Amino acid sequence: MAALLVLVNSVVLLLFGSDMFLVGANRPPAPVNVSVMNLRADSATVSWEVPEGDIIIGFSISQQRQDGHMQRFIREVNTTSRSCILWDLEEETDYIIQVQSIGLYGESQASKKVHFRTLKKTDRFPSNSSNQDDPTVQGLDKSRHLQTGEMIIIVVVLVMWAAVIALFCRQYDIIKDNDSNNNNKEKAKPSSERSTPEHHSGGLLRSKFHPSVPSINIIEV
Repeated sequence: MAALLVLVNSVVLLLFGSDMFLVGANRPPAPVNVSVMNLRADSATVSWEVPEGDIIIGFSISQQRQDGHMQRFIREVNTTSRSCILWDLEEETDYIIQVQSIGLYGESQASKKVHFRTLKKTDRFPSNSSNQDDPTVQGLDKSRHLQTGEMIIIVVVLVMWAAVIALFCRQYDIIKDNDSNNNNKEKAKPSSERSTPEHHSGGLLRSKFHPSVPSINIIEV
């Protein structure tokens, strides 16, 4: 009887260990390239990337003040979003965030910790950014360069459209002038053909050349 109990316990432990191993093997990898952008006094945007080849159905974000006084968890499923906006932040406060991917068989390990500091209400742009070795705020310069590039593209497109419209209007005016000249010539031609020159005395000017008319002279004897 004791041997049977030992055998049952061994089978249960083996099954439980195999399930845990399968679940752990099927968990998605941790997010990478976690960055913070669009810093404000009371908000910030977190973005990340997920390695390809895994099915991701959501994400989980751990947000904590650096002094440890407040901690918040944000969890969202049935989404493919790779960014999230953090609201209700305190100005000039240091925060620490970590991101986890949610897959079909559980959550991934947490990403590397990322530190950032919110701005004052009077500040417009952050003073500096960070790198991977000393993570603070990333992607801010990239966002500004992207906005500048978009404005340049919009200006170039508008200039091209203005040039096309000007060329079309010019061609239309040329065609319209040509049609008007042709119509005037056609109207003037029949009137010149029907007109008959008048003599200076008021009569009609007759042609100097008359058609030859046969003359008959009759002589009576």
